[in-house]
Amino acid sequence: MPLSVYILALSVFALGTSEFMLSGLLPPVAEDLGVTIPQAGLLISAFAIGMVVGAPLLAVATLRLPRRATLVALIAVFGLGQVAGALAPTYAVLFASRVVSALACAGFWAVGAAVAVATVPTTSRARALAVMIGGLSVANVLGVPAGAFLGEGLGWRSAFWAVGAASAIALVGIVSLVPALPRPAERPRMKREMHIYRDRQVWLSIGTIALAAAGVFCAFSYLAPLLTDVAGLDDGWVPTVLALFGVGALIGTAIGGRFADAHLFRVLILGMAADTVVLVAFALLGRHAVAAVLLSFLLGVACFCTAPALNARMFDVAAAAPTLAAATTTAAFNLGNTAGPWLGGAVIDAGLGYGATAWAGAALTTAAIALAVVSLRLQRRTPGSRIVGTGSATADPVCSEA
Repeated sequence: MPLSVYILALSVFALGTSEFMLSGLLPPVAEDLGVTIPQAGLLISAFAIGMVVGAPLLAVATLRLPRRATLVALIAVFGLGQVAGALAPTYAVLFASRVVSALACAGFWAVGAAVAVATVPTTSRARALAVMIGGLSVANVLGVPAGAFLGEGLGWRSAFWAVGAASAIALVGIVSLVPALPRPAERPRMKREMHIYRDRQVWLSIGTIALAAAGVFCAFSYLAPLLTDVAGLDDGWVPTVLALFGVGALIGTAIGGRFADAHLFRVLILGMAADTVVLVAFALLGRHAVAAVLLSFLLGVACFCTAPALNARMFDVAAAAPTLAAATTTAAFNLGNTAGPWLGGAVIDAGLGYGATAWAGAALTTAAIALAVVSLRLQRRTPGSRIVGTGSATADPVCSEA
């Protein structure tokens, strides 16, 4: 992998820590700002909403701008958003800071993923994306538990200050080590790139990504109260279990990145099936402390195993518009990240309990599997299509050109 891909992974570590750390900070945030835990959970949705809106918006706005300068500007805005969150006097201000940070984060993901894919051969796309997503996995191993630890010892605001510092380090890395990329021979044209949305396979990929993400986030967003109120663990266990989830995520990313290029649909379907099984097991066994800890680890493995394949699939079906493909993937993931916490909060507010969020999540991942199967069958019936990751392929001029 080129060095720039690893620098992007380092940057994603800061982005991912901010995106996920509130899962371990909901109780102290809710108490400090005088809101309920489901209302605090909407801060996760706020970030995801900003990602949904920001990914395509910033992809369009920056399409013809130099890539390195765009990455520098976006990581700088993101870091300032963390500072604003640390200083937020009210829930409304914190909510707004999350949206602004998410807009910058979305743009960074879209541009960064396009840069990562552009620096490697088409046969290594999933592996390059796995390295970049690995920054997110490390964020779950180190950043999110560290945020929970800081929140418990120094207050939840200290976690935002720490992410702001990490963003500054990422900024230095991009300026120093990511080279300026040559401009394309032909200037990108948004009208041409928008043609990807005429392809039903693109919409099937969007639906699959959104449902898979929503299923996991429906339960994961409320992992802290699941562990303490349902499984009966002490608050001090939350950072440890979040770290185990992160270790599972790192393992899952490595597995998915290793096999997705050659067996894309198998990784997709089996990974989402594993998500469903783990979520059902969580709903049935989550009241037992040992089972809750083990299942948190397995959920990290299962959901991150599918991430490289979900990303690579979108680049395959939207290869003619790589920047917009990256933005669409980011928006789809965060559409799910928005819907998941909202649905989980609705389940909790309905009086069904924290454990019911796992049942709702399992229903969503089952729907994602169904869409993936439809996409596979449709591609097998399409003359001249390329069956990615099934061991047989015919030339696809669009994919070959990319």
